[in-house]
Amino acid sequence: MTKQMKAVIVPDVKAAWEVRERPVPEPGPGEVLVRVHACGICGTDLWMAHGVLSFREFPLLMGHEGVGEVVALGAGVTERKVGDRVGLPMMQKRCGACDFCREEHPNSFVTAGNCASPTLTGVNVDGALAEYAVADVGGTVLLPDGISYEDAAPTVCAGYTTWAGIRRAGARPGARVAVVGVGGIGHFAIQFAKAAGYHVIAVTRPGKHALARELGAADVVTDGAALKEIGGADVVLHTSSSHAAAIDAMTGLRPWGKLVLMGLAEDEMILPALPLTTHSYQVIGSAHNGLEYLAEALDIVARGQVKPMVELFPLERVNDAYQRAAAGEVRFKAVVTF
Repeated sequence: MTKQMKAVIVPDVKAAWEVRERPVPEPGPGEVLVRVHACGICGTDLWMAHGVLSFREFPLLMGHEGVGEVVALGAGVTERKVGDRVGLPMMQKRCGACDFCREEHPNSFVTAGNCASPTLTGVNVDGALAEYAVADVGGTVLLPDGISYEDAAPTVCAGYTTWAGIRRAGARPGARVAVVGVGGIGHFAIQFAKAAGYHVIAVTRPGKHALARELGAADVVTDGAALKEIGGADVVLHTSSSHAAAIDAMTGLRPWGKLVLMGLAEDEMILPALPLTTHSYQVIGSAHNGLEYLAEALDIVARGQVKPMVELFPLERVNDAYQRAAAGEVRFKAVVTF
């Protein structure tokens, strides 16, 4: 008799999330079976649940912020062993055969977007919002000692995105870094930027000024004009759900400054052409830029230099987690525990 597990199923567009029985998957060659202990809910999950993004037909079993323990190995697996604590990021496996893959790029969102047939955890294959999940061994990352599953889960995507963007910016030591938005990504960005030794400035609405300072911002302003008034920034990290907020913050971007886009937003983005040229600005798109950045992010969290702000929901309350996350009521990451 096939062993059963509990899994979170989204039956249709904007439908309530349900807990259903599913067979426990078996790891194939090159795969591992993970007993999931926690999984975060990402903004991408909400977009898929609402039909904004579509990669396969409903019902969906999502989750790409999963963490847990390896409990079984598929044939040929030598890189992991039973008992390893691992994370399951979205970019699991490239096809390895298309023109893009022949260039031998590492696992990243660029690969996800350009490989002819990528395997994306919780996107085009079942994810980690379940008691068990399978993944290609190359789509797992070891968790460092000292990090809890609850802190590791949001770091596997939101924290990964943030740290990869900071690294991609390549700012000089002690640079002035402005973080636009204090939310699921922004609260990570303030802490990671401070941990990296930057002078951090938060650009956010007045109601979040005190929190931004608690997270480590040296200065807090409301808009780009105020950012310019206090001396501007060498790097602006866009982490909010509004492109308009990022463009406004460019008012305070110093000459030769960089705008790093890492937040997902639906509004159109119109760049200020004259300042872009006269100040030699760089606009950089950034997402998951390689698993080495995830490993670094996890180590920083494990050392206690960054503390994810999470709300924990047991599996039985997963629909509450979804509803609160969709309404923007979670501060700042909803994490489902198993």
